[in-house]
Amino acid sequence: MKLRLPSELPLPVWPALGMAALSGFLYFLAFAGMDIWPLAFVAFVPLWIAIRGQRPRLALWLGLVTGATMNVFGFYWLLTMLKTFSGFPTVLCALFVLIICTYQGGRLGLMGWLYARASIRGWPAALVFVAAFVASELVFPLLFPWYYAATVHGQPALTQVADLGGPILIGVVLLLANLAIAEPILSRIEKRPLDRRLVQIGAGALAATLLYGYVRIRMVDAQAAASEAFNVGLVQGNMGLMQKRTDPAEGLRRHQKLTRELKERGTDLVVWSESSVTFAVPEAKADRFMFNNVSSQLGMPAIFGAVLFRVDADRERWFNTALSTDTQGKITARYDKEFLLAFGEYLPFGDTFPILYHWSPNSGKFSPGDKLDPLRIRTASGEHKVTTLICYEDILPSFTNKAVNHADPELLVNITNDAWFGDTSEPWEHLGLAQFRAIEHHRYLVRSTNSGVSAVIDPVGRVIAHTGTFRVEALQASVRWMRGKTAYEVIGDIPWYLLTLAVAYAAFRKRNLQPTT
Repeated sequence: MKLRLPSELPLPVWPALGMAALSGFLYFLAFAGMDIWPLAFVAFVPLWIAIRGQRPRLALWLGLVTGATMNVFGFYWLLTMLKTFSGFPTVLCALFVLIICTYQGGRLGLMGWLYARASIRGWPAALVFVAAFVASELVFPLLFPWYYAATVHGQPALTQVADLGGPILIGVVLLLANLAIAEPILSRIEKRPLDRRLVQIGAGALAATLLYGYVRIRMVDAQAAASEAFNVGLVQGNMGLMQKRTDPAEGLRRHQKLTRELKERGTDLVVWSESSVTFAVPEAKADRFMFNNVSSQLGMPAIFGAVLFRVDADRERWFNTALSTDTQGKITARYDKEFLLAFGEYLPFGDTFPILYHWSPNSGKFSPGDKLDPLRIRTASGEHKVTTLICYEDILPSFTNKAVNHADPELLVNITNDAWFGDTSEPWEHLGLAQFRAIEHHRYLVRSTNSGVSAVIDPVGRVIAHTGTFRVEALQASVRWMRGKTAYEVIGDIPWYLLTLAVAYAAFRKRNLQPTT
């Protein structure tokens, strides 16, 4: 049966909404965790067809449907987290998940709205579609960050441009490829000549990205080979969420036992996971407690997570902390997590409405840190600075960029506890999103997580070693101390902010087309 295409655009409301939902589902299938990455080149095609010629209000809804569909499927593990921490009934948790996913989908709703407003004012449709995509990825506030680049996290040749423009630049290249693939379909629907320039731009951007990736990988590999090597060990204690709190001694025993095994294998630095030392320790006594009970027995430099607190005049303040120690076990530096995880470490509006903590007794009540100082590791070759990111700080490009610029580290470390989300796709999504930090800064990224996935990522984003999930495990890998500057470190997201301002201008300013004579 011959496919019959509509004779003109825009599409009617219901077919357009169906196409938008299809885009969201394809996005989910391509995303980290599912990893059907070739779909990244076509996931936006249905939305692009559906949104053409639509009024701003409907375009907003089309983008929202795409984003919400992607989130409902891709972030299904939020239900497990909310049930664990809130104590609410399953039905109420499911409602909260739907609300959160719909809100997160608003990122693409913003994209659709900006696109429609700018395009009906005479600005080039493909250009404002890309600019609206950039704006949505840059400025829309998210509870659980995600970006389109994660669809190709396992394809190093496609991801090296992150050292120029972060994950947004990768997303732009993928979006241009989507537009190029959609153009023959649209030219037939709209009964017009093929826009060869759009096809050429999409194909050219993809080819340039692949060429850059090939060259950059060879350059960075050569730089790594010339850098000082050392053996890092990761300990994955796999302590249950409540077990970490009720039996912290067992967690410490597991970590120390596996660390002794790593030392026998020639490990030079050991990294434990977030809050691996779960004892609640007053910060004034932290040095003595950690030396006596934790680090003096390790016999090597270490980085580990701890829970510290102090009593201020107004209230107790708790900190999700990373500590570094030297070979003798003395603390050399401290970092307190700045970006706290909603529901797990704090409740949104909980300080304003304290009753929320009464309703959700399992939620944490931590305070954020306020310094980006590195941890410090002392070896035979000297002292090395390490930027440590706790939990989902490693999926925040601008935050990591700020931390790296502040510290100029030789290594990136992430300590995480993803057990909150159960044995789902979330740990793999987290890993996929984190890989870009290694590429953006051309440093090794070492991730130690409580329940997996613990991994070592090289400076071009390849996962060179990793554990499984939800098992006690130790991992050792050879890494390098590396320093240097990338374009993204220097300019950050400035070009994307400028493009965001441009599309915002276009959304409210009619294009002045001078008649030809």
